[in-house]
Amino acid sequence: MTADQLNKLGVNPNTWYQPLTDMFKRYSINTTNRQAQFLGQAMHESEDFKVLEEDLDYSLMGLMRIWPSRFPTAEVAEQYARQPEKIANKVYAGKLGNTEEGDGWRYRGRGIFQLTGKENYERFGKAIGVPVVDNPDMLLNPHYAALSAGWFWNRAGLNDLADAQDIETITKRINGGFNGLEARKAKVAHAKLILG
Repeated sequence: MTADQLNKLGVNPNTWYQPLTDMFKRYSINTTNRQAQFLGQAMHESEDFKVLEEDLDYSLMGLMRIWPSRFPTAEVAEQYARQPEKIANKVYAGKLGNTEEGDGWRYRGRGIFQLTGKENYERFGKAIGVPVVDNPDMLLNPHYAALSAGWFWNRAGLNDLADAQDIETITKRINGGFNGLEARKAKVAHAKLILG
């Protein structure tokens, strides 16, 4: 991948070229298929590398649609609507290694693939030798945002799936479902065309 190719994908090379190339080298994302699959998924997840933090500003109806078990009624959802910190602390409480009051907000999704939960922050920090759990906002920095995505990609075994061009399974491992599958396919195809 070159800086010019990244620019043609609509991704700012001044911000992202070095972090991505360093991360690609570290995690062996070193073929056209691997890079195209990674970039397509990353562009979808981060709105073309522009959003590195989970948006938890949900309306009452949004809360009930996305988390029906946590917000089963309008009365419950109304107490949380449009309050991102309060929402994070409710939906992530007692999950993903979050054990203390405020951990849901503290360890909300950040980075290209939205690393979420204290346990994941701890694992990532240990893997790269940096105390990310003490400073979660580090994942808003392009260097760590890229590294966290590469770490997740590697941990989830996505290079093998990229080699097999199995975009459905890659999407499910990143997203937990098939949200935006057609858009992801289009972004991967575009990345493959640009990367040649």
